[in-house]
Amino acid sequence: MTDTPGWASPSSSEPPRDEVRPPADAPAAVPGQSVPPHGAPAAPPAWGAGGPQYGQYGAPGPYGQPGPYGWGAPVSPKPGIIPLRPLGVGELLDGAVSTIRKHWRTTLGLSLGLAVVEQGGSLAAQLAINGDTGEFTRVVSGLVSLPFSLLIGVVASALLTMVVSRAILGKSVTVGEAWREARPQLLRMFGLSLLTGLILGGILLLGFTPLIGYLVAGADEPAIAGLLIVVGLLSLPVVAWIWIQLSLAAPALMLEKQGILAALSRSRRLIRGAWWRQFGISLLAWVLTFVIAVVIATPFAIVGMVLGFDSLVDQAGTADPTVPSSMLVMNAVGAVLASTLTIPFGAAITVLRYVDQRIRREALDIELARAAGLPEYGGTGWGDQADPNPARL
Repeated sequence: MTDTPGWASPSSSEPPRDEVRPPADAPAAVPGQSVPPHGAPAAPPAWGAGGPQYGQYGAPGPYGQPGPYGWGAPVSPKPGIIPLRPLGVGELLDGAVSTIRKHWRTTLGLSLGLAVVEQGGSLAAQLAINGDTGEFTRVVSGLVSLPFSLLIGVVASALLTMVVSRAILGKSVTVGEAWREARPQLLRMFGLSLLTGLILGGILLLGFTPLIGYLVAGADEPAIAGLLIVVGLLSLPVVAWIWIQLSLAAPALMLEKQGILAALSRSRRLIRGAWWRQFGISLLAWVLTFVIAVVIATPFAIVGMVLGFDSLVDQAGTADPTVPSSMLVMNAVGAVLASTLTIPFGAAITVLRYVDQRIRREALDIELARAAGLPEYGGTGWGDQADPNPARL
């Protein structure tokens, strides 16, 4: 569509060119410098050609109202769920919530359907083996449902990424449209999730390998075991560091049509120099997601315990007690409702973090404004494109 670095139009197969991107620490425009001297050419606006500009001293600019010093405050365009400029933490959270609120039919419908399938499979596995494997029931049921949960998670992330990418431009998308756009990349998305899990799990396993070997050998010296536990825990910061480094690979793969290794490399380049900020946002989003899930699931867990109280009393003192079916069912219902809200929230946060980093490093906001059809940016929307779906940001 244009030659702006870092952007690939829907009909383009050329990947973003990192070597010509503007530097991330380029100084922004200052209000006092926005009015050029008499006879001098006008300076470009702060967020791209045709975007918000400051008016002359004492008069409002073309966007916004006069500020305390007399010039007009710039207002960033907001065709969809976020303003097209670098985002604050609150704006990232608000954008995720706005995605769910404005496009609730698609987001909640998608997450509800996937959550029902995922929890239904997990519940079936637990009911099938409940009481048959003794103390290893939870481990076995988890191993049975893990591949199924991974597949559902990949599909949810892929489809919701397409929904959020449209919501940024103020456009809606149906479940069918999201599926058609995401389907060509689903196999790569699954491979990316599997490779990322193996990398993080491998590092964690490597850290605890001395402890595992020590215990398998039959040694039981508490001091040495405690020291090896500390050694294993030292791998957690490494896992967290790599997790954040690779956290933007999924939207890069889906929205830029990248390969698996290219998406991992792309994520590392976008995160470079912003690790702590991305870690803080991800941790905050995880805490909020956890709190929401607990608040929603707790009442159902309580109801399940009440319904299964008699069964728990009858099994008191038995060697291998079984979990009452009523508890399993109520826990699954609570998990479905919790996942219905938390799945789209987490997916939206990841996509918005990706878009925010590209705005900060590559001036993506200009291309998004044009893609949204804002005439002051010279945009005509996607009607003149061979593929009108703005899948690539």
